[in-house]
Amino acid sequence: MLDEASQVLNLAVLSGVPVEVVWPWRRVPLGAPVPVSDAVREDRLVWVGSQEDLARSYPRAAASLPYRFALAAAPLPGRDRCWGAMLLLWPASHPADATRREQSHIRAAARRIARVLEDADVLPALSDRPRVIPAGQAVRPEGEHSLQVAVDYIERLPEGALALDLEGRITFLTTAAASMLGAEADRLLGTRPWQSLPWLDRTAVEDQYRTAVISRDPVAFTAPRPPDTYLRFELYPDASGISVRLTPAPNPMKGRTPTARTPQVTGGASSGTAQAGRLYQLLHLAAALTETVAVSDVVELVADQILPAVGADSLVLSAADAGRLKITGHHGYDQQTIDRLDGLPLDTDLTPAGHVLASGTPHFFASPAEMAHSYPGAPHLSGKHAWAFLPLVIARRPVGCCILSYNQPHTFSADERAVLTSLAGLIAQALDRARLYDATRDLAHGLQQALLPRSLPVLPGLETAARYLPASHGMDIGGDFYDVLRIDATTAAAVIGDVQGHNVAAAALMGQVRTAIHAIAGDPPDQVLTRTNRVLADLESDLLVSCLYAHIDLARRQVALASAGHPPPLWHHPAQPPGVVALDPGPLLGIDPGVDYPVTVLPLNPGTTLAFYTDGLVETPGTDPDQIAHELAQRLADHSGQSLDRLIDSLLLHARPTPPYTDDIAMLLLRTRHPRDGY
Repeated sequence: MLDEASQVLNLAVLSGVPVEVVWPWRRVPLGAPVPVSDAVREDRLVWVGSQEDLARSYPRAAASLPYRFALAAAPLPGRDRCWGAMLLLWPASHPADATRREQSHIRAAARRIARVLEDADVLPALSDRPRVIPAGQAVRPEGEHSLQVAVDYIERLPEGALALDLEGRITFLTTAAASMLGAEADRLLGTRPWQSLPWLDRTAVEDQYRTAVISRDPVAFTAPRPPDTYLRFELYPDASGISVRLTPAPNPMKGRTPTARTPQVTGGASSGTAQAGRLYQLLHLAAALTETVAVSDVVELVADQILPAVGADSLVLSAADAGRLKITGHHGYDQQTIDRLDGLPLDTDLTPAGHVLASGTPHFFASPAEMAHSYPGAPHLSGKHAWAFLPLVIARRPVGCCILSYNQPHTFSADERAVLTSLAGLIAQALDRARLYDATRDLAHGLQQALLPRSLPVLPGLETAARYLPASHGMDIGGDFYDVLRIDATTAAAVIGDVQGHNVAAAALMGQVRTAIHAIAGDPPDQVLTRTNRVLADLESDLLVSCLYAHIDLARRQVALASAGHPPPLWHHPAQPPGVVALDPGPLLGIDPGVDYPVTVLPLNPGTTLAFYTDGLVETPGTDPDQIAHELAQRLADHSGQSLDRLIDSLLLHARPTPPYTDDIAMLLLRTRHPRDGY
């Protein structure tokens, strides 16, 4: 289900897969590179037919789900919004390609779910854990006699038999199975084998079970039961659970010299690289942290994915800055508490944070009493009942401190401490990288904002409006620019351009190009571009620039245009059909200082609207820029009665309804009026 306010997909309903397997995806940001996010964001059915396809298209998901299966993600389309997505999994036996009929059924099911949500008087509340619907059960023999006959039959067989539900719990086992496992049946029923039998507590054993559940493939492996017995487990899954056949197995090490690297579990499809549980979760979180860009991204990911993964309730993330711990992000704390904690000196005795960062050693407190023993004032600061203080250190250099806290007392097992310590190293790397990114972005963004016009000039008979939207990834700044220059009482120049790149160099070159155009504005458009091209050649920059220059003559009611490889503008007059201006563009600025730029002259009667834009508006993967441009021209006509500010917002919303923006977008609108109208 999509939470529109936070732009996060929340896992609401689950069937046929254990909660633990999908827990890393309980909350998925809409911009995350996973199938359900793509389905909602791009409003399309996403089909992944194999593990190879998943690794190719979604490497992060493949790293944490290394099983054979097929999947489909379909958006839930409402009248005015998308409600979320439906994700379906198929066993590995499913063909790699979905038929048209199958895809049609999936889309139809998604529409039916969306209609139910659309017509609901009250929407279901989203909780911390998804609602689990039991999978369909197999047909059972009717009557107690038939059931007893089946039990008697299986009890007479020499091998052991047991059944697991999809959560891995034992729901049935024979006397022979209990004897082979070396435990009473009553002690095993309702438990997971790798939890109730210490000798099966191996990641490889859990991984074999997960393989059976997700891939629906039969799985077989051999495991040692102390002191010297080996058992063969054969798992046969279906939609309702797993049947396990248990038989004695020969000792695979008999006659061989034991070594410290003797495998504990052998056989099975994936024993060579068996990983499970927390290890897969760590892989998922590590991959997610590598994709964070800004400090806010790191804080959001820790709050949305790491807190639920480790069962914590609250978070404080601080960075070492000028001898103090400055809080860079928090979750689950009131502002008053944050204000008291923000800016504490690194050598503070109020909380363990300073000592943890100085020593580089994590500290864990299972209860307020444990905390109060060393830091008497700390438990009263926040009202929490357990804490993990994790130092964020890179190459012995302190970066900051991550505090995870719990609303109830919490005992940290050795496994949890190891996982949290590993996560601290990953968070430190991500936070350090993000701080550097933020500093560089702020510098470049400030430079860019200083170079873009603060306001556009007012001319009688001419309305103007402009927008600039930065890219959602990378430096968040670039070389897109626009300007309107007043030449005299009846003439003006409008310019829009795009310097390639998203960095300080692009922003700086953009400023130099704007300055050059300012100096020669008023000349014919071809001369303006020719002279600017020569200036760019003198600068010896490796970057290229697209540019569209317009000389507007309100007295003659005409506009002269010249383009250096820039997308043509949109044009509309109420008495004529809208369209894209047919220009003969010259090459980009910076390629050849000796080229000419053709000029196109258009009538500019009162009521004419011109829309200039950079290529980020119309160029998106999988779309036709020319088609989008013509759609925008039609929208220009359909909304011609709106103010330019509302019209420009309407055009941007139509072309790029939601982030992320893969490129900067600049847009400039001009509309002519009769001078007596007061413009």
